[in-house]
Amino acid sequence: MSPQNFYLYLLTWTLVALTPGPAVIYSMSQASRHGFRASLAGIAGIQVGNMLFFGCIALGLGTLLETATTAFEVLRFVGAIYLIYLGIRAIAGSFRRSVPGDEKLESMPPAHGNLLLQGLLIQVTNPKALLFVSALLPQFIDPSRAMPVQLTILVLTTITVDAIVLAAYASLAQRGSRSFRSSKWGASIERAFGAAMVFFGLRLLLGRR
Repeated sequence: MSPQNFYLYLLTWTLVALTPGPAVIYSMSQASRHGFRASLAGIAGIQVGNMLFFGCIALGLGTLLETATTAFEVLRFVGAIYLIYLGIRAIAGSFRRSVPGDEKLESMPPAHGNLLLQGLLIQVTNPKALLFVSALLPQFIDPSRAMPVQLTILVLTTITVDAIVLAAYASLAQRGSRSFRSSKWGASIERAFGAAMVFFGLRLLLGRR
């Protein structure tokens, strides 16, 4: 991979990572509800999903999924339902916060392992993300150079940029939630994040290939 291709990929993926999507909304939601440190576990799960994407691409599974209509639709359905479930749960949790005796329980962050698994599931059950990466990578790979080295550089770049961007979004969400947590707007923000996840889930569910 030439330096020009690397810097172009770095810029391209930074713009992709900055674009709001399920991963961004999920990271911000967890940071708002449970704090920045808790959100890092979910972000780590998303990056594990990215690594699996690169593994699938290396094995040619991205192309296989593109031609396997049934597998694509099943994965898309599962991912959409899971996003909708997380969104509805976030909305319901915002109402429970106002019930006496439930506020302390709701403020306790889930186990980091659960958050990591959630992030992983959000990423790997989005087949369009895999197909997008499969279509993007070949444009930056030089066939005359060693493929494993280039894929290693690309996956490390992707994970680093993605993690930094998601962490920045999470940090902003946490700082914003501190200002509103004690007011009536705190629950409204959580409901907005939940509604956004439901929206992305419905868009994935109803979207066409």
